[in-house]
Amino acid sequence: MIKIKTLFHDTPLLRPQLQQWERTALEKFKAKITDEERPFPCIPATIGYTKNHIRYGFAGDPRLPSTIDEVAALLSDYTKTSRDYGNYTSLIIFYETPPDLKDTYTVEMFEQLFWQQLSDLCKKDGMDWPNHIPLDPHNPIWEFCFHGEQYFMYCATPAHQNRKSRHFDNFMLAITPRWVLQEFNKHETFAKSIKAKVRKRLENYDSIRIHPDLNSYGNKDNYEWRQYFLRDDDASLSKCPFHSFLKKNVD
Repeated sequence: MIKIKTLFHDTPLLRPQLQQWERTALEKFKAKITDEERPFPCIPATIGYTKNHIRYGFAGDPRLPSTIDEVAALLSDYTKTSRDYGNYTSLIIFYETPPDLKDTYTVEMFEQLFWQQLSDLCKKDGMDWPNHIPLDPHNPIWEFCFHGEQYFMYCATPAHQNRKSRHFDNFMLAITPRWVLQEFNKHETFAKSIKAKVRKRLENYDSIRIHPDLNSYGNKDNYEWRQYFLRDDDASLSKCPFHSFLKKNVD
């Protein structure tokens, strides 16, 4: 069953409609993003939660072929309505993550699963890739697109331990439209201050230094795909797995 709901921390009456694992995921997300003793590093995300701008969806086991249809439907619906939700909106997708997946998959295995999700999601897109966004992920202005909208993708997994900012008990995606980030960056002084605070929070939140791939969109030395999935150490892939899929479809 494909579901997209407007679920917030102050609407408990909606929760009986959810399966147990879905309720648990929401409760753990709330605990993580509202923790005052260990503040979550992404300040815009905490603002979005407080303002009820965030939307939530649930999908099945990411290893199942049918799951990508659920994810595509969720992101398609969100793309059509995201501008109605507020300037700090994101779509959070929680995947059903059975014990065998949670307990046996390494960070690198989840990384492969993540890129497979993005590649399969692109295959489900009924719209052409935007003309102003290059197809090559190794171009500094590339980013993932779906239904004509540019998105920043964030992945969290149960396997992350050192990088707690990328840990969640379920395999999870946080998907933020580029227009949200553009609105945020319009106020340069405010944005610069918040970014400095985010980096400071990251230093305190993770038990490892800030990943060297973190950068800003548009910088000549920045590649968005490197930031979508951060490993639990300083390592990163030398080539974007998404590149071969795009090239195949262009050729």
